[in-house]
Amino acid sequence: MSAWLDIIGVTEQGVGALGPGVRGLLQKAEVVIGVPRRLSGLETGDRVERIAWDGSLDMMIGRILAARHRPTVLLASGDPNWFGIGATLTRHLPPEEFALHPAPSSLQLAAARLKWPLQDVVTVSLHGRPLAALHPHLLPGNRILALTTDATTLASVAGLLGERGYGASRLSVLENLGGPQERVDSFTAGQASDRSVGDFYVLAIDCRAAPGAPLLPAVPGLPDEAFASDGQLSKREVRAATLSRLAPFPGALLWDVGAGSGSIGIEWMRAARGARAIAFERDPARCALIEKNRQALGAPGLRVVCGEAPESLAGQEAPDALFLGGDVGNADLFEAAFAALKLGGLLVANAVTLDGEAALFERQARFGGDLTRIGVEIMDHIGKERIFRPRMRVTQWTCHKGGR
Repeated sequence: MSAWLDIIGVTEQGVGALGPGVRGLLQKAEVVIGVPRRLSGLETGDRVERIAWDGSLDMMIGRILAARHRPTVLLASGDPNWFGIGATLTRHLPPEEFALHPAPSSLQLAAARLKWPLQDVVTVSLHGRPLAALHPHLLPGNRILALTTDATTLASVAGLLGERGYGASRLSVLENLGGPQERVDSFTAGQASDRSVGDFYVLAIDCRAAPGAPLLPAVPGLPDEAFASDGQLSKREVRAATLSRLAPFPGALLWDVGAGSGSIGIEWMRAARGARAIAFERDPARCALIEKNRQALGAPGLRVVCGEAPESLAGQEAPDALFLGGDVGNADLFEAAFAALKLGGLLVANAVTLDGEAALFERQARFGGDLTRIGVEIMDHIGKERIFRPRMRVTQWTCHKGGR
């Protein structure tokens, strides 16, 4: 099928600023879809069906797909493929059925106004998305450009920055970029409550940390105290070694079985763009801790499945990687989880008990892979004297399903 849908990016200058080639697509269209302010004043013939974007995303996607086989134009904002409807429609339409005609994105315009080199800037969307997505990017010296939901986003972000020790960060509100009502206002996060703002703006954040503000980078091995925990937590050094073995990559799905506080799944998601994870945990109190940690540490998309495994594993999407951190000696749990793992997928299992270790020895003999024993010692005291006190040793098995 040839392309029947043209997605046209429009700036704040409106449809009248479109080039002649793109305007020609509008003249040929039988269906034009866009927000009311884009459709108002648009000159089309009587035969053209106009559809105002005034419903939920799922409903509007349904209306777009209903126009299949008719020449259709969708008026979008800026670059439709940058946190826009073009990116969304790639999940619903094959690429040969639509064409993209981008205009400068508001993020590009914001970088230009601030003289920020765009290749050095983090771009995120907070439009209808959790603010927790900011957490992995809050590091001294980072510059962030964020799409916003409405006027309330500014106060919410300023509050989050204050809580994290970044209240001195420089914020810039860039409203109505590219239009006659364009306005730029800059101030610190601590001064945000004194500012008024409209609903259409990009929020720029120049991150500045107070002395002692915790550093929580995307490199695996966050401090243990960063997690709310009842003690069921893979300790920092072992966690870093485990994530190194799991090797997160963009878009990959991890099953964290026996998730405890959710630390492995959370750090997996922070380590690679678009990485996903499902945390399986039977204890409701620990499930609540995982919910708290995923918000506080910037992994709001982590799914939590609370229930007894292996029953809770049934029907879930097959993982690219699997971590077994609890009840490692349970043969039924292992068989169900390993069966679900994609062919060529990676399994990492940690054991601290003799029974769990014996199970890993037996499985390594059957399936191959590597066995490693991790020992960590931390400084402690006996009276006034300093000593190194060993933590419980961890036996770690790493195996590619099907061998490699």
